[in-house]
Amino acid sequence: MTPDEPTRGRTAANGTAANGTAADGTASEGTTRNGATLNLTTPGGLAQRPLVFAHRGSSAAFAEHTRAAYLQALADGADGVECDVHLTRDQHVVLLHDANLDRTSDGTGPVAERTLRELRQLDFSSWKGARIPETYGARSEQLLTLPELLDVLRGAGRPVKLAIELKHPSPYQLKLEDRVLEVLRSEGWDPGSSTVDNVAVTFMSFSPDSVRHLLQSVPAQYICQLVDDLTVHEIRGGLGLGLITGGAVANLMKATQLEGERILDAGLVGLAGPGIDYVRERPDTIRQWLEAGRRFRVWTVDSAEDVALCRELGIQEVTTNVPARVLSQLQVAPSQGR
Repeated sequence: MTPDEPTRGRTAANGTAANGTAADGTASEGTTRNGATLNLTTPGGLAQRPLVFAHRGSSAAFAEHTRAAYLQALADGADGVECDVHLTRDQHVVLLHDANLDRTSDGTGPVAERTLRELRQLDFSSWKGARIPETYGARSEQLLTLPELLDVLRGAGRPVKLAIELKHPSPYQLKLEDRVLEVLRSEGWDPGSSTVDNVAVTFMSFSPDSVRHLLQSVPAQYICQLVDDLTVHEIRGGLGLGLITGGAVANLMKATQLEGERILDAGLVGLAGPGIDYVRERPDTIRQWLEAGRRFRVWTVDSAEDVALCRELGIQEVTTNVPARVLSQLQVAPSQGR
């Protein structure tokens, strides 16, 4: 038996769209990266501006994944928001990036070992040092479940996109995917259109197993295979593990990356989710996937240079910690559900 969702917290205020002048940009006919020429203009040579997703909310302004961060994202005019999800011990879907509590709360230990009630006792916002306006909720209201995020987005007063990243490895394995879909169905999610009221939902993971499992229940066009530009040497060094153990883990992660690339090569999903470093370093792969009709959601795009690159290449979606700044650079108001 799965638990009922708890009583919801504060109802979201309407988000205020960022002001701007709509304008189509002209893409370069021959953009060169690493010696390869990308010829990626849309028909007629005009590139629509990318949709802008707020990465864990407006996470440069407020603590990531908090009510304040998501309300600020709506006020910033973001076309959509991104979230990472984990399961609690009592099977609630909560919005957190890390499997452990240490970095983004005053708690410690695995998220999976705490009940939702226990998590509610922790502080998930003060570490950022940003004062939260009263209209964005009290400190005790900042941790969000997936249904609570949907409530926030329902209050936007306009179409909003939601990108859900399923985090692996998870102690609950693919039960994470099943529980997320179960919660969405209870909220009125329509699998055919992948919408809940005004919210258009897509699913993402670095895990090919997660992606293949989702394909059993979700149309391919709403699934994004995430990929990163990894080398065994970089992974081993970043993990700080010994030569043998670190090498084994690094090889496993590299194998996961290669399997994700095979999924995109085969066209099993409609969305490709490379990091911005991947876009810079692998122009031939980017061209191949774009020409094959993959839709791109590139992360994490914060600098003016990276925003310009993505627009120049015809990238359709970008994820950023600073949506207001990116939208200002793109000089357009939020899309109405493109």
